[in-house]
Amino acid sequence: QVQLVESGGGLVQAGGSLRLSCATSGRTFSVYAMAWFRQAPGKEREFVAVVGWSDSDTYYSDSVKGRFTISRDNAKNTIYLQMNSLKPEDTAVYYCAARWGSVLTTKKDGYNYWGQGTQVTVSS
Repeated sequence: QVQLVESGGGLVQAGGSLRLSCATSGRTFSVYAMAWFRQAPGKEREFVAVVGWSDSDTYYSDSVKGRFTISRDNAKNTIYLQMNSLKPEDTAVYYCAARWGSVLTTKKDGYNYWGQGTQVTVSS
């Protein structure tokens, strides 16, 4: 069983930055691929970014590529999402997700474990 707890959300002005964290339980953190998804009001949950077993194995949605950076610290059982140049359309609840293995997927059905989410609001 894996438990995920997100933190770091908040209110920021357009153009600003935030860093989200996702702390996980369990001794086998390093063998999980980890991802961030987000869900805006009235919209489907969408993929944001994923990281494999190392920071060199990442993939981003086109909407955040070049602005967001996903990373992981296996010693701390934690992943991060550095969000720069934030836009009002980035406003959403951001969720951390985990799946066993090294395969990276953008599909939410491919993830076994989810956090409770953290709210990010970007004002114009």
